[in-house]
Amino acid sequence: MLSVVEILKAVLFGIVEGITEWLPVSSTGHMILLDEFVHMNVSREFWDMFLVVIQLGAILAVVLLFWKQIWPFDFKRKKGTVIKKEIFTMWFKILAACIPAAVVGLLFDEFLEKYLYTPVVVAVMLILFGVGFILIENANRGKRARVRSLAQLSYKDALMIGVFQLIAAVFPGTSRSGATILGGLMLGVSRTVAAEFTFFLAIPVMLGASLLKLVKFGFHFTAAEAVLLLVGMAVAFLVSVLVIRFLMGYIKKHDFKVFGWYRIALGLLVLIYFCGIRSLAG
Repeated sequence: MLSVVEILKAVLFGIVEGITEWLPVSSTGHMILLDEFVHMNVSREFWDMFLVVIQLGAILAVVLLFWKQIWPFDFKRKKGTVIKKEIFTMWFKILAACIPAAVVGLLFDEFLEKYLYTPVVVAVMLILFGVGFILIENANRGKRARVRSLAQLSYKDALMIGVFQLIAAVFPGTSRSGATILGGLMLGVSRTVAAEFTFFLAIPVMLGASLLKLVKFGFHFTAAEAVLLLVGMAVAFLVSVLVIRFLMGYIKKHDFKVFGWYRIALGLLVLIYFCGIRSLAG
């Protein structure tokens, strides 16, 4: 029987997912820490699936907030359906950016999950990319971005951003949004465009990853598991709407260095806990 406590845990994980999926601070790192202290009473197979599929709620927030920018058809005009070619072009660039991570994910998903999804790897990548944000923002200070709109983003830029997304797919703790935003900044893409492209890029990536996990899980849910998953997704959706709006407003006036410092602090915390306190307790 499903208890209120387990539902509250799903709510908590949904909140953390909704916040950390879009801020460049690593949702994986936060989920690992949270799971250490707030453990859901579910099977390991369900938990592995839950961590990925809960992201569908976050994706729906992107679809809701950016619908006009991602839907290439306009049915409201009297002359019939109008196709927005610039949006189709954007989707082709997104698909190009998906290729590196998709290939590696399909071929090595189980291997990566078994050997690299460890607290130490998460902590190291949190710290490295935190330092990267600080260094890149300092280097870009006062410079005018080369790419200031999605239309100016070339296929080469998109593919290079996809390579950074590949790093996130291989090394947990990197943060998918963090890796792609940092890659965009290194290529001379403005903060706003880098963030928007990251949001749009997440749609096919997370849909694909969620479908893969659901297929592996087998779609065999108990009633309790279905409720927990739906609650987590719903909360992730609501929180994501607020977080995305906050981030898009924040980066118009501020840089990403605060997230870099936060990543470093969190990475050190993960190292201290898992390599120090927890090992001594064990």
